Amino acid sequence: MVPPAVEALPTPQKIDLDIIFEDKDLLVINKAPNMVVHPGAGNWDGTLVNALLAHCGDQLSGIGGVKRPGIVHRLDKETSGLLVVAKNDTAHKGLSAQLESRKLKRVYNALCWGNVTPTSGRIETQIGRSRTNRQKMAVLVEGGKDAITDYTLLETYGMVASLVECRLQTGRTHQIRVHMAHLQHWIVGDPVYGKPSIPKFIRAHKVPEKAAKGLTGFPRQALHAAQLEFNHPVTNNKVSFKAELPDDMRQLIKQLQKL
Repeated sequence: MVPPAVEALPTPQKIDLDIIFEDKDLLVINKAPNMVVHPGAGNWDGTLVNALLAHCGDQLSGIGGVKRPGIVHRLDKETSGLLVVAKNDTAHKGLSAQLESRKLKRVYNALCWGNVTPTSGRIETQIGRSRTNRQKMAVLVEGGKDAITDYTLLETYGMVASLVECRLQTGRTHQIRVHMAHLQHWIVGDPVYGKPSIPKFIRAHKVPEKAAKGLTGFPRQALHAAQLEFNHPVTNNKVSFKAELPDDMRQLIKQLQKL
């Protein structure tokens, strides 16, 4: 009888990391776009976990299991920016408790289609698996989990696009992407949410050809985890971190500012 296949455990790989902060209890990483956080189907190596194992050795929390050592919260592969990694179980438990109680504050910058109005507000819905496509999340009338995002408009580029700050009050899968799509201000480059609506938006708003090409050609979802704030799980000191927008988003904004 052939034994069932067993997934390989992640191995250390020497991969450059942008480490914003590190002490004996935790690290804060500025994750590059297109880096997967932990191994999974189709991405068994080259992940943040592989890089962390090479950097930290066995100094990572085991609470997430052998395939996700130290991982307290995740970012999508395409999303860039800040996330915190626990080096021991005490730090992991403390950070997870703050995540659960909403004391771990996360602020994102998103480039969205259209001129976002009103210029600030709260999006409060239920989010769950889409009834028509189980690969997607969706806003549901009932049967989902409560999801709250506060947003503020930072810059607008004609009627074409906006730079928005999003503050997560809950942490549902794809929350910002689903919520901005719910407002019909889809995140630029998002391969899943709103994609069929973009050609219609471009025609309706007479988006200049150069701008349309830059926006539709952006190779990933334009979402960046810009700020992180929490109480250090061992010292209890309040700490906060910021990460500037990555080069690809800044270059696109430069193009848009010329509109």
